[in-house]
Order: sequence, then structure tokens, then C-alpha cells
Amino acid sequence: MPIPPPLVRILQDHVKEFGTAEDGRLFASERGNVIAASSYSRAWKQARILAFPPEQVTSLLAARPYDLRHAGVSQWLNSGVPAPEVAARAGHSVDVLLKIYAKCVDGQEQEMNARILKGLGEEDGDTEA
Repeated sequence: MPIPPPLVRILQDHVKEFGTAEDGRLFASERGNVIAASSYSRAWKQARILAFPPEQVTSLLAARPYDLRHAGVSQWLNSGVPAPEVAARAGHSVDVLLKIYAKCVDGQEQEMNARILKGLGEEDGDTEA
């Protein structure tokens, strides 16, 4: 799966500092084993406390690590990445992607109107009569 260059740098820095498990996993327990789900959950709860203001800690925002997947896919769509590309990266069909994520595209009405006008050969909404 392609990933953006900033994430590549973060992962490279992580591997440089911490290495990998013998089987190549990025994260391992202190003994090199698979990390237990309960450990992830505990660490995630602690990270949310450090990262969020108190009112968000008690919310459902990023309640589970899996929620980051939804946030990532939503961000790709809101960034204008075409649905077929987002679907391929997320492992969805376009139908499933749009059924689940269509409502996440928000706040871009003005930009979309400008794109439609440009596609019709009009710039900045100027029309010649």
C-alpha cells in the first residue's frame, strides 16, 4: 500500500531508533513477542489522555486505534483523492467506500462549485451574457 512521504520518514525514524521484531513487525513486547490487545488498549487510553483536552478524552473521538483508519480514509476523500484510488488503498470496492464514507466529505461546497464552473469553461463564476 502506498503511503505518503511524511509517514515514510516517521516509520524510518522509528525503525532507526527501536529496530523491528525478529519477524519484521514494527512493534513488539519487551520480550519480542506479539503485543497483547489489552496492552494496545491500555497504551491507547493513556495516549488519548496526553493528546486530547479533557472534554475530548471522554468523547468517542478516536476511541479505538481502528478509528484512525476511518479518519485516514475520510482525510483522503476530503483532500480530493479520487474515490477509486481511496477504495484501492483502503481495500474497499468503490460502492462500499461511498456507502460508508460519503457523508464525511464536508465543507467543500464552494470549492466543488468552482471546479464545476471551471469544467464548464467559466472561471471564478464569471459568465458572459
